[in-house]
Amino acid sequence: MLEVILKGHDKYYGVSDVVRMFAGVPEELKDEGKVVAPDGPDITLVNELLDDGRSVTYSKEKSYRCDGEVLEPGREIKRSLYVALADITSMNMPWGCLTGIRPTLVACEEDSPEALEKKYFVRSDKARLAFETSREEQRLLSMVPEDSLCVYIGIPFCPSRCEYCSFVSSDISCHMDRLRSYEKALEREISIVAPSVKRPLSAIYVGGGTPTVLEEKEFASLLDCMYSEFDITSGCEVTVEAGRPDTITEGKLISMREHGITRICINPQTMRSDTLLKLGRKHTAEDTVRVYRKACDMGFDLINMDLIAGLPYENADDHIESAKRVIELAPANITVHTLYKKRRARISREQVMDVDMTRGSLDESVAESYRLLYEAGYHPYYMYRQKDTGHGLENTGFAKGETGNLYNVAMMSDARDVLSFGAGGMSKRCFAQEGEQHKHRVERCPTIKDALTYMERVEEMAEKKAAFFGLK
Repeated sequence: MLEVILKGHDKYYGVSDVVRMFAGVPEELKDEGKVVAPDGPDITLVNELLDDGRSVTYSKEKSYRCDGEVLEPGREIKRSLYVALADITSMNMPWGCLTGIRPTLVACEEDSPEALEKKYFVRSDKARLAFETSREEQRLLSMVPEDSLCVYIGIPFCPSRCEYCSFVSSDISCHMDRLRSYEKALEREISIVAPSVKRPLSAIYVGGGTPTVLEEKEFASLLDCMYSEFDITSGCEVTVEAGRPDTITEGKLISMREHGITRICINPQTMRSDTLLKLGRKHTAEDTVRVYRKACDMGFDLINMDLIAGLPYENADDHIESAKRVIELAPANITVHTLYKKRRARISREQVMDVDMTRGSLDESVAESYRLLYEAGYHPYYMYRQKDTGHGLENTGFAKGETGNLYNVAMMSDARDVLSFGAGGMSKRCFAQEGEQHKHRVERCPTIKDALTYMERVEEMAEKKAAFFGLK
């Protein structure tokens, strides 16, 4: 069992994040001043923050420390612990000791990719990716005025539950009455809050789940409500995560087109139909192509398509072939996600991590899909990471030209306010830190996750949100 004793600091969260990369899910024993991981190497380490601000990690046999610039304590303790565990386990992570969700924010602080390599032991290809993406993120973020507002409208239901997902819905087709009631509650919440919103809107994102799981009538009603209650100008980006091809009908496409929506998501995840069936999705790769071409014919010229690398039932080459097929369709945006272990998903952590690489090298397949995207004229425009992601990789959105999604960038930046509607939504206000470029203090206002409870207490949620934003 791996034990890490903390000395001179109480950065349990940071220590746990580094331990997790090498030894699985750890446990914080704060009463004993240590973090333990049963699946890790059998060794006891001391992670100490010294009086001069440097960090050292040591065992009975060996000591590890980092020279050069002294970083802030939270980062400093991670550096020496990472160096120790990398040496002990003979493992190196693509993102080095960077464990946060947004490596591009760290990249914004540096003048070159090499600085990320030197300070944080980031692998050279990831350092270049983070550096390039961070610059594009900042360009897009500058297009979202600080006094504007982003809006998220969530429909947390799907036609079936994918094996890798942890959403509460399993098969909404058995509960259409509940879905209709949810849509009406969502309209009610919007109608209470939206009329008091005086700030300009920069971006609206209708997400899920799968928003197009709504019947055509309810889907059109929601869009009617959204456009009637909010002052949506021509400069406001509006995205609908149509998602599953089996839920996208011509009637729903017509509703979106009539409202002026041109940015939608059609997400295959993989272009292998047998994998889709095994995962619990109710569509084929051919359905994806058919719906995509229909949407293009109807004038939707800003389409994002998601792919997931590292899916069970597939090997590395299968992901690369899916990437090739999606690139041939030439959507404006393609997002490459790396499979990660969601807490309540049916898929196991062992399947996700695939430590022995029984399905081939996930790292190499993701790198190859990136190469193909660059070759086809795409460039990265936003990125984020999640815990328990296969081989410590990332999720990256690619775009052609200047078609990057403003909402994605603004939401992930924690630098722009987001007003969220629907069960499980998270509204947030972001306050710039004086003298701290790219850093903001964030206040959050969560909405009840359970859809039934949300419907029962929708007025309460609306009033809470209005008060949070000072709208009344």
